Amino acid sequence: MTENLRPSGAHSTDQDPTPYGYGTAYDSSYGSAYDGAAGGGYPPPPPYAPTNKHRAKRPVALLAAVAIAAGVIGGGTAALVGQLNGGSGATGSGGAVNGTTVSQSSKGTVAGVAEAVSPAIVEIGAASSAGKSTGSGVVITEDGEIVTNNHVISGAQQIQVTLSTGKTYTADVVGTDPDKDLALIKLRGASGLKTATLGDSSQVKVGDQVVAIGSPEGLTGTVTSGIVSALDRDVTVAKDDSDSSGQDRGNGNGNDRWPFEFGGQQFNGDTGEETTTYKALQTDASLNPGNSGGALINMDGEIIGINSAMYAPSSSAAGSGSAAGSVGLGFAIPVNTLKADLDALRAGNNS
Repeated sequence: MTENLRPSGAHSTDQDPTPYGYGTAYDSSYGSAYDGAAGGGYPPPPPYAPTNKHRAKRPVALLAAVAIAAGVIGGGTAALVGQLNGGSGATGSGGAVNGTTVSQSSKGTVAGVAEAVSPAIVEIGAASSAGKSTGSGVVITEDGEIVTNNHVISGAQQIQVTLSTGKTYTADVVGTDPDKDLALIKLRGASGLKTATLGDSSQVKVGDQVVAIGSPEGLTGTVTSGIVSALDRDVTVAKDDSDSSGQDRGNGNGNDRWPFEFGGQQFNGDTGEETTTYKALQTDASLNPGNSGGALINMDGEIIGINSAMYAPSSSAAGSGSAAGSVGLGFAIPVNTLKADLDALRAGNNS
């Protein structure tokens, strides 16, 4: 609505003053000073009180302005709260965890992802009667809950975890799920740790850029990048520790690659009799022995998979039997599989 604003005391054009023309006789109630006004002198005041039309509108306009201001302040407060919370949900059922995501200015860059997520990726050393294995893990709570592969800690008598800062902790197994090759361990006496954010693997598309972080060959915090090469690959891995599995063992005997089966063929050795098959994300990001249990991350800094298997062809050197390195065939357990299993792992289920 448009108002025709006038100086104070002016009258609206919709109030026609002509019925009270200056040459007209007026009611005596206006006083004798105006008798005979038609003959000259000052014009009489209007015979009606000034309209309240404009006065009524001002409080309405003021209330509207207050409402708009409140909306702006409220929206700004909500945006500020969202920024402070980092858009993450609280820890609870269904696998939601708090975590550090990539800052807005660094989204979409490998450097930004590495800076944000590396503090939440750890190196895991598991010692057993069969030797020592080196793997990786993802911190999901500030007090030290860490997700990794079951094959990294299977049969371990002692587990030592090294943070990105170099600080070490002893860890205990909370729960394992050999069928999904997942395990949850907990650090002793930890607090205030940097945590990762679990994303949504159902939104992953072939060709999406990803970053992998882990500890290949004990090189803590190694960052590689690539794309998602394929979805829903049926990968078969050994369920637990065995002489044939090697369990990422770095003991120099050539048996240091985690074996898996794909498309009816075996890679990196014999998987043994106890195996499990799951749907995996395939990536060409470089994965090597020791990356198992580490994170596959999207460009928003969210975990979309737990790295679990990689193809490592043998060296051409005769009889060496050692891993020749990554050739861009790696596999990760989708994070939605982890989130669906997290409550059971926390409950200490061992299947």
